[in-house]
Amino acid sequence: MLAALLKLDLATVGLTLFLGLIFLVLFEIFRINSYKGRFPPGPTPLPFVGNLPHLLKNPMGFKRSLSEYGGLATVFIGRQPAISINTIQLAKEALVQDVFSGRPPLPIFDWISHGLGIIMVTFNHSWRQQRRFALHTLRNFGLGKKTVEDRVLEESQYLIAEMLKDEGKSMNPQHALQNAVSNIICSIVFGDRFEYDNKRFEYLLKILNENIMLTGSAAGQIFNLVPFIKHFPGPHQKVKQNADDLFNFIRDEAKEHKQTLDPDSPRDFIDAYLLEIEKQKSSKESTFHEEHLVVSTSDLFLAGTDTTETTIRWGLIYLIQNPDVQERCHEEIVQVLGYDRLPSMDDRDKLPYTLATVHEIQRCGNIAPKLLHETIRRTKLHGYDIPQGTTIIANFTAMFSDKELWKHPDAFNPENFLDENGQFSKPEYFFPFSLGPRACLGEALARTELFLFITSLLQRIRFSWPPNAKPIDMDGIVGIVRSPEPFNIICHSRDTKD
Repeated sequence: MLAALLKLDLATVGLTLFLGLIFLVLFEIFRINSYKGRFPPGPTPLPFVGNLPHLLKNPMGFKRSLSEYGGLATVFIGRQPAISINTIQLAKEALVQDVFSGRPPLPIFDWISHGLGIIMVTFNHSWRQQRRFALHTLRNFGLGKKTVEDRVLEESQYLIAEMLKDEGKSMNPQHALQNAVSNIICSIVFGDRFEYDNKRFEYLLKILNENIMLTGSAAGQIFNLVPFIKHFPGPHQKVKQNADDLFNFIRDEAKEHKQTLDPDSPRDFIDAYLLEIEKQKSSKESTFHEEHLVVSTSDLFLAGTDTTETTIRWGLIYLIQNPDVQERCHEEIVQVLGYDRLPSMDDRDKLPYTLATVHEIQRCGNIAPKLLHETIRRTKLHGYDIPQGTTIIANFTAMFSDKELWKHPDAFNPENFLDENGQFSKPEYFFPFSLGPRACLGEALARTELFLFITSLLQRIRFSWPPNAKPIDMDGIVGIVRSPEPFNIICHSRDTKD
């Protein structure tokens, strides 16, 4: 009798769970369908996980496909709908408005930064204070001025020497490029540069790479869906450990700065921030404190290193794949500068093909294929009512390959940025640093670095593939930024005999 009741109970429990699961799935399908008509069309999501499986399986292919649904498309990130902006016109209309300037909450970033910093925090009083201060301070220390140009030119000579150490041999350019680019923001933030063989700094660059890859990987996406896994082992624990190591490095730098601080002569960003903490100590509205200094400095270090370095790595790939473009740039540079005079930003008008090539590298490199924003209040776009808290995706992958705008949308061709007279012409629909309140605060620095580093390298080095080099997947690795797979190149010094 007891055995019969036990079997009956187990069967009842099993049936109840099965019917409950069916009910949950049907409810989820009903919930998803309720968005139809209210939101733009888009790819069909799966219950509970939305379009994440498609996004993780083929990130770039998925982003390219969204333009098939029109200027706006709805995608589901887990259970939440997000709106992808796929055209330049709609991006220009939306991104300049404060209402689209929030950031969606991403648990993995909140976990490691405690909601502090500049890049990933939402549109609020703290973000406005920190960004305004960062912009003002970076300008004071030469951002966009001749002093930064001099720093980049000096560093370019160290970089060339480093890349020619193993002339004629296969080498991975990532460390040298990352160190060179990072040294520019380090000179502004920390007041000094680091040698290419500095082991401590090499470790910081390594963990920076790891975190960029991990936070944008499947592990990072899963964490954002179920953040309670922070209490369990997994790759997300490596993200936290790496972030803590970087923060501790910055804390040590801040401690040293405190001991040698001269209030009348701040040397760098950290000095300026420490003085601002003291200046605003009595203000109840102040968001300046030492932990915010640590995270904001980390944000500048991250943004000032990885994006530019990744763009230059994509540039090397495209230049090697298109040797005619590489040679034409070199010939133009040598004709204007010779082999010995260093380039300057004033030379851009005299180097239209080289300048066009730099911009084409940015277009094809497309290192930020999806920028995430969030609406901070209810609004309208293209006839749709968009609720507060809706994630907005700026789909630069679709915008930078729009067949109606670009002469050569699917090929690497500097002619995209040249007029009929062969002069540089930047289209108004090209804004790789985004627009509006969330535009990249280091845009002036990045423009200077890209032009001067790439021009200096092409002036002095010829780049090629090693024998039997494997083909590169041009979709790259999509994390926080889109970076190329690791690759090796061969560098050959150019001289007047070439």
